[in-house]
Amino acid sequence: MSANGTSENRPDGLLLKGILLNAALGALKLAGGALGHSQALVADAAESLLDTLTSAIAWTGFRLAAAPPDANHPYGHGKAEALVACAIALLIYATAGFVAAGAIGSLREPAPDAAPGWWTLPLLAVIILVKFAYARRVAGASRASGGGALLHAEARHHLADAITSAAAFVGILLALAGGEKWRCADAWAALFACVVIAANGTQILQRALVDIMDAAAPPEIERAVRAAALGVPGALDVHKCRIRKSGSFYLVDIQVVVDAGLTVRRGHAIAHEVKDALVRSPLRVADVSVHIEPSDNRPR
Repeated sequence: MSANGTSENRPDGLLLKGILLNAALGALKLAGGALGHSQALVADAAESLLDTLTSAIAWTGFRLAAAPPDANHPYGHGKAEALVACAIALLIYATAGFVAAGAIGSLREPAPDAAPGWWTLPLLAVIILVKFAYARRVAGASRASGGGALLHAEARHHLADAITSAAAFVGILLALAGGEKWRCADAWAALFACVVIAANGTQILQRALVDIMDAAAPPEIERAVRAAALGVPGALDVHKCRIRKSGSFYLVDIQVVVDAGLTVRRGHAIAHEVKDALVRSPLRVADVSVHIEPSDNRPR
């Protein structure tokens, strides 16, 4: 199973670029938060630095999922994507808890004379624009490659990072404009960022669990698979059609009805033609198991 897309939009290439982007922005935010006395910006930095780690894990998982089937994994390694996405979700929860603890500590014992620096606002404005743009780019690549768990997780990472940066922007703006009474807005923005981070982790975990539990493919995918199979000469009908996802690809088990008077050799040839038609189709089918049924048999 190879990655699809142009060289600059290949999933593995986007993941690597995401690692570099998160590392650079995370370091920038951390320096800005420390020097500018902003709890919200520190929380935002923690999310970006976590994304650096999770993007590295995602890149490893994507490479593993793309490995071809072998003797121990005859159906391929596609489930690695969902398993890695689960690990990423757990890391996200841990980060949200860590940052929330720091923000609550700041609310309980505010640091004296610790107003955020005004220069953190233009810094965050640039970061927000960069993150929203990259989130859209990765989301587009995810849709183009079939919505695999890892690219979906990465798109949500970058979007969540943009949202937490926006929350930090609002918190710092309120803290600066409102004076001492609004100084706590920065810490509240950090807590809001934690909620967004945790919600992001939940979305990723739910998506990954759907893939792990072999949930049925969307109805439009099944209809397209049936139509492709019935386009093969000699295929009269389709009885059962079961489709499960493996990474960004699908595995199909299908029962095809043929004329009961055909020879075994011809029935076998039709089965191969059905498999070839599905694998060559744009449906991202990686493998097909075809069972031939004679036309005088009832569906089982």
